[in-house]
Amino acid sequence: MAYPTHYRYTREHEWIELAGTIGTVGITDYAQNSLGDIVYVDVPKVGDAVTANTVFGSVESVKAVSDLYSPVTGAVTAVNDELKNAPDKINEKPHEAWIIKVELADPAQFEALLDAAAYEAFIAEEQ
Repeated sequence: MAYPTHYRYTREHEWIELAGTIGTVGITDYAQNSLGDIVYVDVPKVGDAVTANTVFGSVESVKAVSDLYSPVTGAVTAVNDELKNAPDKINEKPHEAWIIKVELADPAQFEALLDAAAYEAFIAEEQ
């Protein structure tokens, strides 16, 4: 699967898309494929603070529970409530099924993340 070039990526397999100072966060195709069928997503509440490189929630699959790491520091502005009843949307369209939206404390953090080419090289090394 091609990784969207306007997203940035983490080594923990999250993606973020930036619109102004709001970052939309999800997990990559590589992550959902490694996890298998996702059955539950645990997310923070709107207004909660998240910190770059720290756990903000988890995804539970038929194989395991995996922590979700925030790519940036900021405040949660929205959570994808659709995932409560349909967590498998992450498996179906991992680069469209967002998990949280965050108002970035420092938009420069976005630029410091992996671009699509660097992320693809990173996962090639993992395989």
